Amino acid sequence: MTLTEALPITDLNACCTPILREPMGADAAEKLARSLKALADPARLRLLSIVASHDDAEACVCDLTEPLGLSQPTVSHHLKVLVDAGYLSREKRGTWAYYSLTPDALDSVSGLISEL
Repeated sequence: MTLTEALPITDLNACCTPILREPMGADAAEKLARSLKALADPARLRLLSIVASHDDAEACVCDLTEPLGLSQPTVSHHLKVLVDAGYLSREKRGTWAYYSLTPDALDSVSGLISEL
């Protein structure tokens, strides 16, 4: 007698718990991974914090280079990653670029993570 003959199928699956909600799909996982990758850098997290600390959560690029102790091209690269990921928006005023937090951008990541 084989194991499947000895036990009903329902008993073989007794260790499995039912799925109560839809698991994250491949597209959502890819989107979340890209979003988290943009945040997964200490300099980028500090940039978000510095911008958020300014009045109206907006800062001139001239205010962002010195606090990090990084070169201007490196800071610009990190800012571009954050803009491309949707965490910051960029507005050019004269010769300066101003960065502001995108409303609800961090909330959406927080919500996706909390769903896990």
